[in-house]
Amino acid sequence: MRIMGLDVGSKTVGVAISDPLGFTAQGLEIIKIDEDKNEYGFEHLEELVKEYKVDKFVLGLPKNMNNTSGPRVEASKTYGEKIEKLFNIPVLYQDERLTTVEAERMLIEQADISRGKRKKVIDKLAAQLILQNYLDRTF
Repeated sequence: MRIMGLDVGSKTVGVAISDPLGFTAQGLEIIKIDEDKNEYGFEHLEELVKEYKVDKFVLGLPKNMNNTSGPRVEASKTYGEKIEKLFNIPVLYQDERLTTVEAERMLIEQADISRGKRKKVIDKLAAQLILQNYLDRTF
């Protein structure tokens, strides 16, 4: 069983995939999207779903620190509803508060890379953390 983790933003979607046994998450890539133009990268996502034989999606929910939902939570849920219908694969949601902050801290401390390079990988790492948190909680 493969689970795909997604960190959905307005311009990019970070993508991660679990190992077949569901123990570890690995960042795959970042898909460019544009919510304003209704471009969601579904064609490329479909290629990844087929390649990795995905059985389930886990989408990050960017809740506010006080546990309330803002516009990005609604946008993530809308994206989740669209992919659930499109691929007929269940979508689960994982609280992602602080995953982007954690990802950036990891890149600064462990990788010591420039801000420009961090920006190119942060969403992929955030997706990996979202998925790993789900796997750790579930399995």
